[in-house]
Amino acid sequence: MTTNTTKIDTIIHSSWIATVDPENTLQQDYSIAIHKGRIHDLLPRQELLSKYSTDVEIDLDNHLLIPGLVNTHTHSAMTLMRGLADDLPLMDWLNHHIWPTEQKHVSAEFVYDGSLLACAEMIRGGTTCFNDMYFFPEETARAVEHAGMRAKLGLILIDFPSAWAKDADEYLAKGIELHDQLHSNSLISTAFAPHAPYTVSDEPLKRVATYAEELDIPIHIHLHETAHEVEQAISDSGKRPIERLNDLGLLSPRLLAVHMTQLTDDEVQLIAETGAHVLHCPESNLKLASGFCPSYKLQQAGVNITLGTDGTASNNDLDMIAEMRTAALIAKAVASNASALPAEETLRMATINAAKALGLDSDIGSLEIGKSADITAVDLSAIENQPVYHPVSHLVYSAGRENVSNVWVAGNHLLKDRQLTTLDVNSILEKTSDWQAKIKT
Repeated sequence: MTTNTTKIDTIIHSSWIATVDPENTLQQDYSIAIHKGRIHDLLPRQELLSKYSTDVEIDLDNHLLIPGLVNTHTHSAMTLMRGLADDLPLMDWLNHHIWPTEQKHVSAEFVYDGSLLACAEMIRGGTTCFNDMYFFPEETARAVEHAGMRAKLGLILIDFPSAWAKDADEYLAKGIELHDQLHSNSLISTAFAPHAPYTVSDEPLKRVATYAEELDIPIHIHLHETAHEVEQAISDSGKRPIERLNDLGLLSPRLLAVHMTQLTDDEVQLIAETGAHVLHCPESNLKLASGFCPSYKLQQAGVNITLGTDGTASNNDLDMIAEMRTAALIAKAVASNASALPAEETLRMATINAAKALGLDSDIGSLEIGKSADITAVDLSAIENQPVYHPVSHLVYSAGRENVSNVWVAGNHLLKDRQLTTLDVNSILEKTSDWQAKIKT
């Protein structure tokens, strides 16, 4: 190193960097300079070392650096119900198993402990940011702050009472209060989260549309998840759910529509025209036999598509690398086109597309100078990943979350050589075991 170098916080050397910039640039033998939580520079290794010095220099040979993965739909606290009621259709699963369990057990403590477990799993799988929908979101916020992650927390709304609120007025009041409390938080922001058209009536949805405009935040909702949902909506109101939401003023660039497995060609065009985003959860849809999101048609129409895992009660994991592979394979099969949703586009769905949907793309979603240093390192050195011809294809089609070695959020090292740095694994496992005993009884 020369003596006139600029001192910075961290330098990371890697074999490959998938920047996920507009050109999908893949850099080989490049390094990233991090300073004050942001990406300060990206240069070939020797050129970067000639400009910068640091006390923290990390060599990651045979690694691919990618933007931190963004899970755009989950219910983090439901990790405590992983595997509780498998192999059932959605409404049976909800009505006879999940909702009764929630009525009995969901509390502030349940949400905090379940969210900590989820944060640990997500960090170990390379996820740095998630978009959540659940009760007691203030407890999820507490867990996210403990973990050092980034999150968009849903201000939940549902017609029936819960342990968190008794009616729409209380749900909305508590949600807006939490939004105000988190307004200056650099890592946690909010979105309105009406559960679904079949659980939220017209007047509360109209209020959500108005408040979302006033507060300038998204609206996160399950939509067209199953054929039964659509059929029931037509029977009840004479309208398909998307038509009803459009009439209520909710279809706009603020709308984060989850699942979307039941779409006509006209509805695909409507989503494109209104600028709504589609949050695709392929593995949960497969497991619940909900249907197939027409991701290739949506993409061709110009719709912004992202990826989510859904909750672990219906997936049963928070593995975004697996979700990428499943999404790519389903798209090809549904479209009868092996070129549909190539690996590079699938990675965009899990990073920059997701950041755009959440309104965070100026800060995260790609590895570019000036953006937050939210970075995931994937080790491709294992024999199962050899030989490496195309690193991004390997990430999507060969690698697994067990290959994630290091994770940073805003320059903070949350996973270091597979070890969590902010969370106590033994404590999380002990509390999880306690909850398992309670829920089983």
